[in-house]
Amino acid sequence: MGDSSGAGGASKLKQSRSFDGNDAYIRADKIDLTTLDIQLEKHYTKGWTKDKAASGGGAPQGPREDWEIDPLKLEIRYVIAHGTYGTVYRGTYDGRDVAVKILDWGEDGYATEAETVALRASFKQEVAVWHKLDHPNVTKFVGASMGTTDLRLPENSSTGTGRRTNLPARACCVVVEYLQGGTLKQYLIKNRRRKLAYKVVVQLALDLSRGLCYLHSRKIVHRDVKSENMLLDTQRNLKIADFGVARVEAQNPKDMTGATGTLGYMAPEVLEGKPYNRKCDVYSFGICLWEIYCCDMPYPDLSFADVSSKVVHQNLRPEVPRCCPNAFANIMKRCWDANPNKRPEMDEVVPLLESLDTSKGGGMVPEGQNTGCFCFFRTRGP
Repeated sequence: MGDSSGAGGASKLKQSRSFDGNDAYIRADKIDLTTLDIQLEKHYTKGWTKDKAASGGGAPQGPREDWEIDPLKLEIRYVIAHGTYGTVYRGTYDGRDVAVKILDWGEDGYATEAETVALRASFKQEVAVWHKLDHPNVTKFVGASMGTTDLRLPENSSTGTGRRTNLPARACCVVVEYLQGGTLKQYLIKNRRRKLAYKVVVQLALDLSRGLCYLHSRKIVHRDVKSENMLLDTQRNLKIADFGVARVEAQNPKDMTGATGTLGYMAPEVLEGKPYNRKCDVYSFGICLWEIYCCDMPYPDLSFADVSSKVVHQNLRPEVPRCCPNAFANIMKRCWDANPNKRPEMDEVVPLLESLDTSKGGGMVPEGQNTGCFCFFRTRGP
């Protein structure tokens, strides 16, 4: 459950049906858990206080969604990661190992009562989308809570009272399966010196491509594809995580705008604030292919402004090492083409990767050796 960033205010939140002429899909336009985190804290407490006063009891109880957790079955054990918009804990839910992301609300932002209702509906819709996903290369969603006072935090993450002082009165959280292998980024950093065997590179690439292919088949655009948002199990199987800024794709690309993603992985059209579609994920996937092959980070010495400008105007891409097999390099380059229409669909990428011959090596680790090749990497336009 890596950290995600997104843009969009409560006043811009819209909900619409039938973007393709029927009711087969429900689209949450401008859904952004970041905005949700900030806004709801201001207004849930006030709204629920009114309800409590009127009823003489606790928060109003509506029908339980099938994705809602029972907080009494959730045991939060210890912190495993801190993000900009939340803290991730390891825990158990109903005896199952899970990761729990508790969303931090922040102090800014304002929404009217009507907009608060829209935010609540948007959160429910976002979670409902993830809840329905079922694929071996997508992190399994366990459940979520829209707001509860019953979360029990470990003593060492608080001031000794069992609760952090900055925990909102009614915290929202997302619970997913726990994967012991950590993030793909951590795995690549660990192997930066010795690199990965080619068959491992292709296996990781295939896992990621299959997961993205599945998401796109469900009309989900992840919008923040990066190694930090990919998790590994103990068998090195990769699973896509963190759907905080994911959106159901609109038929009209003009409805998909806004700078959402992470520097270095963002497609040129996203950097420019132009309309985009699922092909922005394909571009990010291409950058991930380079990262997996090289066990390195793209553009480590460039500023945000330099990367943004050069990717858009100078066709800057990470330099492909000389020892990279042509077939693999060609997939990489096709995916990060500046023209979204020239990038392949993910269902085209999967068979291309499946057809690669890994029996003779061909990676940064030459056959029969334990050290990487001596390619030198620079970042420049192709």
